[in-house]
Amino acid sequence: MEGDRAGGFGVLWGARRAPRRGPKPALSLERIAGTGIELADAEGLAAVSMQRVAAELGFTKMSLYRYLPGKAELVALMADLAMGRPPELGGGWRERLDAWARALLPRFVQHPWTLEATTGQRIPGPNELAWMEAAVAALDGTGLRGSERIDTVVVLVGHVRGIAQQAAAASDGRPEQQLSSSMAELLREHGAHYPAVTEAMADTDGHDQALDFGLARILDGLAALIATRSV
Repeated sequence: MEGDRAGGFGVLWGARRAPRRGPKPALSLERIAGTGIELADAEGLAAVSMQRVAAELGFTKMSLYRYLPGKAELVALMADLAMGRPPELGGGWRERLDAWARALLPRFVQHPWTLEATTGQRIPGPNELAWMEAAVAALDGTGLRGSERIDTVVVLVGHVRGIAQQAAAASDGRPEQQLSSSMAELLREHGAHYPAVTEAMADTDGHDQALDFGLARILDGLAALIATRSV
C-alpha cells in the first residue's frame, strides 16, 4: 500500500520514471496519459488498462512499466491531466468562487470518468491541488477559519459533482429537462396522490437551473457567515 502511494506521488509530482539505459525514450507520461484519457472519454474508465493503452500506442504492456508503476498511477495521472489548471479569478470572494465552480463543472462533464477517478483515499495531483488553492485563496480576508475555508471548497465541489453526475446520467446532458418530461407523464396518471409535487412541477419552466440555484444558496449562506465575522 505504501509502495503504491509512493509510486503515485512520484508520477504526479515530478519524480517521473524514464528508462535509465538504452536509447532516448519513445514515450512520455503525457502521451501515455493522453491516450488513456481518449479511451476513458470514449468507452469509460473500465476500458482503460495498461494492456489496452499500450496497444493503442503500438507498444507492449511491459514497455509502459518503464514509465509508471501500474494502472492506479496511470488513472491518477489521467485525472490530473484532464482536470487541467484552474482559471484566473478576479473580483471579490463571491465572484471568484462563482466563476471557479462554473469553470470546474465542464471538466467533469467533458470527462465523466473523472467523477469515479477522484474519489476515495488518494494522492491529489498538482492540477487538482491548484484548483483547491484557487478556491481557498479566494476566501482570504473574509475572517473564515482555515477549516471553514476548506469545508467551503468541499461543499462547492460536492454541488458541482452532483450536477455533473446528473448530466452524465442524462442521455442528452440535460437532466432537468429529462426529469420534467418523465415526471409529467407519471403525474398525469398519479398526480392526485402527490398534490405538492404536481403543483411544484407545474410551476417549472424545464430549464436546467440546479447549478445556479444551489450555487447561489451556498454563497448566500457563506455571505451570512462572513458577515458575522466582520461585526
